[in-house]
Amino acid sequence: MLEVMVRHRLGDFALDANFASDGGLTALFGRSGSGKTSLINAIAGLIRPDHARIVVGDEVLTDTDRHIFVPRHRRRTAYIFQEGRLFPHLTVRQNLLYGRWFTRPLQRRGDFTQVVDMLGIGHLLRRRPALLSGGEKQRVAIGRALLASPRLMLMDEPLASLDEDRKAEILPYIERLRDETRLPIVYVSHSIAEVARLASTLVILSEGRIAAAGPAAEVMTRLDLSPITGRPETGAIIETRIVDHDVAFGLTRLRAAAGELRVPCLELPAGSRVRVRIRARDVMLAVREPTGLSALNVLPGVITEISPSEGPIAELRLDCSGDALIARLTRQSIATLKLSNGKKVYAVIKSVAFDRRAIGSGSDMAKSADVEAVVAEDLFAGATRRDHQLADPAPAADWIATPGAC
Repeated sequence: MLEVMVRHRLGDFALDANFASDGGLTALFGRSGSGKTSLINAIAGLIRPDHARIVVGDEVLTDTDRHIFVPRHRRRTAYIFQEGRLFPHLTVRQNLLYGRWFTRPLQRRGDFTQVVDMLGIGHLLRRRPALLSGGEKQRVAIGRALLASPRLMLMDEPLASLDEDRKAEILPYIERLRDETRLPIVYVSHSIAEVARLASTLVILSEGRIAAAGPAAEVMTRLDLSPITGRPETGAIIETRIVDHDVAFGLTRLRAAAGELRVPCLELPAGSRVRVRIRARDVMLAVREPTGLSALNVLPGVITEISPSEGPIAELRLDCSGDALIARLTRQSIATLKLSNGKKVYAVIKSVAFDRRAIGSGSDMAKSADVEAVVAEDLFAGATRRDHQLADPAPAADWIATPGAC
């Protein structure tokens, strides 16, 4: 359990944030200057807030009303920065063990070998930081932090200085960190794609205040937040399980509350959980069940909300048997199809052709984690809008999964 309440003024900037999380990975999302780093610094004890209460588990770190302020070196919080900040004169092994030297034996958790295996850095132990890639440095920094046996891990945009290939390399390891260590993580980012993939709890900041906080899947489907999250990235998260693999066509069948989805073959066994992200711009709507489409994914749903809009574009929220989807349509399409709250529709999501640059390879270390892929396909092979009353074709969707050959 993480409880954070901070009110603090830094020059002309006022931070007023209050949220709670049950653990997992809590993402602090917002534009530059929204207060993300100031908030995480307050949690770390790098800032002494004007008024605050910060609790991790049953340990009160800050409570200004009770005059409690645990010094930063006694908080047992690990801080991962944008760059690895490794000691250049030490080997990877020595860097990893550095934090452990300052941890009391009774407080030590985490086995060296297990941490090394989880992060896939066993082959790097004898190297010095100058011979590591950016992604390797960050994995070593995470390992060093874990071996210090923290009660909380703070990550301030740890992928910001990496190129796309290095980001794809390290994301699966952060997922394993989230899923296997049960260590509470606070993760700062201004990338909605990272947040959608990693977050258990999502906290959105705007101008120093909390605009929204709660389970990531719920927060991401709020239509009123698209001006903050960015309209091109507005979308939904759906939790699915693998049903089976179609070897003949190289596809994997996923089951969600909303229905079945077919995606390119995932290198995971049946029963594995897979998180799927579908952007609003990638969803089309039909008022009758469409036939004769090349798209393999058609989900029935009911319109629950239409965002007010004076421009040409509006967003709609759908309830697909308990799973939420967002669709972005032109107001003309909404008027032509007479769409309104309570109307039954069919969401059409394009089937898949991978952009290999976005997914990386499905290595053994990454098989239990998710890797992002971008999908796109011509939707209208053998069908027309007039035939099926479809609204607004869209370019592509993000599938967060581990791809590989069946």
